[in-house]
Amino acid sequence: MAGHSKWASIKRKKAVIDAKRGQVFTKLIREITVAAREGGGDEEGNPHLRQAILNAKAANMPQDNIHRAVQKGTGELEGVQYEESTLEGYGPGGVAIFMDILTDNRKRTVAEVRHLMSKHGGNLGENGSVSWMFEKKGQIVFPQDSRTEEDIFESVIDSGAEDFETDEGSCVVTTTPAELMTVRDSLDGLGFSIRSAELDMIPKNVQTVDEEKSSRVINLLEQLEDHDDIRSVFTNFDSVEE
Repeated sequence: MAGHSKWASIKRKKAVIDAKRGQVFTKLIREITVAAREGGGDEEGNPHLRQAILNAKAANMPQDNIHRAVQKGTGELEGVQYEESTLEGYGPGGVAIFMDILTDNRKRTVAEVRHLMSKHGGNLGENGSVSWMFEKKGQIVFPQDSRTEEDIFESVIDSGAEDFETDEGSCVVTTTPAELMTVRDSLDGLGFSIRSAELDMIPKNVQTVDEEKSSRVINLLEQLEDHDDIRSVFTNFDSVEE
């Protein structure tokens, strides 16, 4: 892919650490609830829900938590109504930032994100200001283990994926959005230990910034990623070290 971004590697490392600490449960529960509300509580008939549940299981979320989240989505249990939306803007050095939002109060979330962006040298933009710089793709991550790249490549292509790359011991497989779960199931059936399977916004090109601005960008992105109402942060940020 043309848009390899430093933040993509940071996010993958952070996701593993956060999953072990249980810090992602709140966001995963929201994701499951919304998926069940929109497509019903049957995993087999609701790919979005199935994907969310698989991600929750990968983070070692207890089955009871998953079950309650589904019930809140289907209305069997009372729950908060969440709204899906996106926010866009620029960070230090002109890096583009695209955020996937899931909130019960969009006005509050926008105000908090605007404050964070401004505090760390960025600014919130209008809808469409940076989304054209990204392309929606499915991405599946699993450890390379002892397999050679040639063996992985053959399996990945046979599964129907578009591309794959290795990144510090992890393999990142790219698919079309529609084929994400089909490819995931194929790779799972071949014995790959799937770490995550998600829809991502892949930058078409990267924005390289100097070392001083890089630390400011990473700080801002981490602050945004940790916000409860932001489920994903995508950027075209890269750094001069690479």
